[in-house]
This record gives sequence, structure tokens and C-alpha cells, in this order.
Amino acid sequence: MKKLYGVITAMVTPFDGNDQVDLGAMAKLTDWLIGKGVHCLYPTGTTGEMFLMSVEERKKIAETVVKAAAGRATVYIHTGAMTLKDTIELSRHAKDVGADGVGVVTPAYFGVNDREMVEYYDAVSKSIPADYPLYLYGIPQCASNDLKTDVVKKIVERCPNVVGIKYSYADMLRTSEYLQIKDGFSVVVGTDRLFLAGLSLGCDGTVSGISGVCPEPFVATYEAFKKGDLEKARKMQRDAYGICEMLKNGSNMGYFKAALKLRGIDMGHMRRPLMDIPEADADALRKQLEARLKELSIPVR
Repeated sequence: MKKLYGVITAMVTPFDGNDQVDLGAMAKLTDWLIGKGVHCLYPTGTTGEMFLMSVEERKKIAETVVKAAAGRATVYIHTGAMTLKDTIELSRHAKDVGADGVGVVTPAYFGVNDREMVEYYDAVSKSIPADYPLYLYGIPQCASNDLKTDVVKKIVERCPNVVGIKYSYADMLRTSEYLQIKDGFSVVVGTDRLFLAGLSLGCDGTVSGISGVCPEPFVATYEAFKKGDLEKARKMQRDAYGICEMLKNGSNMGYFKAALKLRGIDMGHMRRPLMDIPEADADALRKQLEARLKELSIPVR
């Protein structure tokens, strides 16, 4: 089963002037990211405003990214939804349209106990083929539910197609615990600033929203690490870190969309209740980012 690795870009979702998903812009972003060297694509997740879209909109995005990628990069579709029924429908659809696998966030808002968490993932796992890979996705600061290590172990024991976990919380001890679950169990970090630290622990990569705006330093970090050039990897991680800070570390995707305009990719607006950042802030960000890219000898477009 194909797993996630390297720079796994969490993609933003473009909306046009009529508040419809702009599939042409989605295809353009897909092609641009692959051209910049990212290894995997991860649409319709948190960065992609997942819970603000309908099931049908999310299906269209999955179809668009898979078609535009055309096998040039690994594509995992995030299919976690507010109901089990929708999660299963989206997961089956991802398989049907040719995605390489799916990621599924924990249940959100309503608190679930350990038994309910295991049963939830067991149901999703059994709804798709046993050889179709599934990543758990833990983001407790947003979902209000945590994936404890012993719970993940139980899920893995029951679900042979659960091949890894995306962990989007800055807890390196927990990350290390996940790596001990099983030989070959894949762990990818969701905290962009901990990319190199995660690789050093044994993680396979990062699911990074920042890399959707500035993939270059992330790709360079991974390539240097794989070659054993830790000095260069540390430098590239520092470059990436500075851009993370500039883009508010992914806390507001409006910064991503504003910055992508500088790079020639118009992703439209944020979908309500989320709002675009004020234009004065967007202009200041673009000037700051343009200067930084020039310092790093990274083409703006």
C-alpha cells in the first residue's frame, strides 16, 4: 500500500466570485505544486476548509486533483466529515476516482470515548478495500478529540489498512510513541516547523499547509536530509521556519490565499464564516514575502 512521504502539501480550496469551488484554479494549483517538487498532495483537509463544503463539492475537488496530478505525485484525499455516513461515502469515492489513499480526521465537536473512537475507525476501514490505505488524523486542538497511543494501537490491530497517522499537534513525545506502535507504521507531522525534527525521529514527512504557498524550502529540507546533509537541512528548515512565522503558522488560511496571489495563483476568497484578511494586511504580507523570497533566491512566480 502506498504511503505518504516527504513534503505532503495540504491544499487550499479556491472559491470564485459566486462562492463556487473553482476547479480550474484547483487544477492549476495541483500542477504548480508538482512542478515545485512536492511529493504528495492532500486536499480537502483543514487547510482546505473541509467542513465548509458539501459532500458533492469535496468529490469534485478529489476528482480534479487526481486527474490533474495524473500519477506525477501521490494523492491522498482527506475524507473525514461530521458524520460517519459522509466519511464513508467520501472514502469510497476517493478509491473509485483513483486516489492513492485517504486520511480521516477524528470525530469532532462531540466528545467520544475510547471505544467509540475505535469503532468509528473500524467502520471506515471496513467500508473500503482491505488493501486501500488509510491514515488517521489527529488534531485535538481543533477536533476536541485526541488519538491516544493505546487507542491507535487497538485501531491498527483491528484495521489492516490503517497504515499511519498524521499528527497535527506539537507534542514530540506523543509523536515518538506513535513511531513505536508497529514496524513500518507511518507517522507524518502536521506542524510545519517540526519537519526536520520529525524526520530525525523517524517520521516519513510533513503534511504542510505552508508548503502550499512556499514549497521550495520544504522540498530542499527533505532532499538534504535524505542525502545526509544535516547542515544544509538545518539551514533549509530555518528558511522554512521564517516563512511559517510570516504566514501565522497556518492559523489563518486567509494568509495562504493572500500570499498565493503574489505567486500568481489566485485562490479567491475564504468561505464564510471565515473571512479574507484585511487588504492592508494582505498587501503588507505580500511585500514582506516578496522580499524574503528574493533573499532566498526563490522566484516569486
